Amino acid sequence: MKYLLILFLSLSYSMAAVCQTGNPLYDKTLADSLGADEYGMNSYIFVILKTGANKIEDKALSDSLFRGHIANINRLADAGKLLVAGPFGKNDKEYRGLFILNVQTTEEAQALLQTDPAIQQKVFAVELIRWYGSAALPMYLDFHKKIEKEKI
Repeated sequence: MKYLLILFLSLSYSMAAVCQTGNPLYDKTLADSLGADEYGMNSYIFVILKTGANKIEDKALSDSLFRGHIANINRLADAGKLLVAGPFGKNDKEYRGLFILNVQTTEEAQALLQTDPAIQQKVFAVELIRWYGSAALPMYLDFHKKIEKEKI
C-alpha cells in the first residue's frame, strides 16, 4: 500500500508538471504595461451600435452628425480608450457597427459613448457587454497606423 501511495504521488506531480508549462516568450514588463492577467488577458467593454430611434431626414444635419461620429472615434482612439471600431454589413438585426472600449466598467463606457453626437441624438442606440480578450489588443492600433493609407 505504501508503494502504491508513493507511485500515485509521483504520477500526480509528474502530470502537474506536464500540464502547467510556462511560456518561454513571456515578457513580464510588457504584460504588466498592458495590464495582462496571468493568461495575457484583460477585460474590455464591447459595444454594439444599433439603429437608433431618431431618423434624421435633413442631409446636412445627418452629414454633420456622421462627421462628429468619426471625429469622436478618432479622438477616443488617440486617447487609447477606443481600441476597435468598424461598421457591420447590412443585416436584419439593425446592427450598425461595433466598438471595443478600453475601460473596466459600463459606467465609464457610457460616459465615453455620450461624447458621440450620433449617439447623443439617438441616431445610434448602444448595447454594452463586458468582454474578456487579449491584453495585447491596444497594440493593434499601433500596427493599424502603419498600414492605413488615408484616415477616415
